[in-house]
Amino acid sequence: MRISVTDAKAQLTELVRRAEAGDDVVLTRHGHPAVRLVPVKRKLDRETRKALLEALQASTRPAPGPSAARSQDFLYDEDGLPR
Repeated sequence: MRISVTDAKAQLTELVRRAEAGDDVVLTRHGHPAVRLVPVKRKLDRETRKALLEALQASTRPAPGPSAARSQDFLYDEDGLPR
């Protein structure tokens, strides 16, 4: 949505609501785009950040599996020589 700065003065509350809802609100001056209204991203509180980080760390941990030191044992016999 494009609206002149002069017209926007009377509709500022509605324009802010629309920007918060995700609409693209551009204020124009003399027919040229001057500014864009965008919502401010809220900062997360400490507990929420901590919970998100813990969830991310838990999701990126490798799945338990065989030890890397033993993963190639099938290539060698009991004496440690290649088969």
